[in-house]
Amino acid sequence: MVEEKKLLEKNILHLSNVHKAYGGNVVLEDIDFSLAKGEFCTMVGPSGHGKSTLLRLIIGQELPTSGEIYIEQERAMFSNPDRGVVYQQYSLFPHLSVMDNILLGMQLTHTPFEWRSNKSEYREKVRHYLDKVHLLEHEKKYPHELSGGMRQRVAILQTLIINPKIVLMDEPFGALDPGTREDMQLYLLELWDETKMTIIFITHDLEEAVFLGTRLLTVSRYYSDDRGSDQASHGSRVVTDLDLTKYMKQEISATDVKYTKVFRELIQKIRLEGFDPDYLQHIKDFNLKHADSFQTL
Repeated sequence: MVEEKKLLEKNILHLSNVHKAYGGNVVLEDIDFSLAKGEFCTMVGPSGHGKSTLLRLIIGQELPTSGEIYIEQERAMFSNPDRGVVYQQYSLFPHLSVMDNILLGMQLTHTPFEWRSNKSEYREKVRHYLDKVHLLEHEKKYPHELSGGMRQRVAILQTLIINPKIVLMDEPFGALDPGTREDMQLYLLELWDETKMTIIFITHDLEEAVFLGTRLLTVSRYYSDDRGSDQASHGSRVVTDLDLTKYMKQEISATDVKYTKVFRELIQKIRLEGFDPDYLQHIKDFNLKHADSFQTL
């Protein structure tokens, strides 16, 4: 594993020995994670094992009980526009058009003078992205006139347009039907391929996680350590950290990779290591094969 100081210096996001507890309830412990700029990191884990808590810590909506979180070597504290967020529920204003919903972020993050001086340039930037996700002809419509998948595309652009350093997504496609969900996966991959934005994407869908990500984390409290195997006393840790590009190299539109043997076997391995309460790896045996993995035990 790489020396932690070098990871802190080279990566955009760095978490070291992060703990989070609510009273006597330890949710997360010894979370060690360092993310390179431009990486698409998917995060999975059993329900209730702290994925959304970890996301809130990175966003800055909550502070860790102990440990450190850094963005570009600066201590990350409360939330700011450096961290953009996309949730499952669409953050759209019903009285604003598609164009105006997306432009709102630009207006709020620029001075009045910058906004007035560059409004036409901002509109063209929005149109460029609307064209990328096949929504340009809908720019004057209102949210109630759009399908669920269309509204979620607008919500994603609403976040991307302000150019945050890190985009955090919490189950953004969870409410969509399977066909629309796969379409959205492809739209997101196309946007990521163009912008090389840094993404952390939480999902309960292992197929989605393996298909989308360049890197995958499993956060789980199903493990053992020198305290024994009682999960009630454990906070969740990163039990799997994989470089997905070493397993699969697919074209962006190649959804047929989901039906390959290597894809299905990888999903089964992730499910075993992070989701099976009877399969308890010792903390020294976690599947931490990504080049930037480290542990502060």
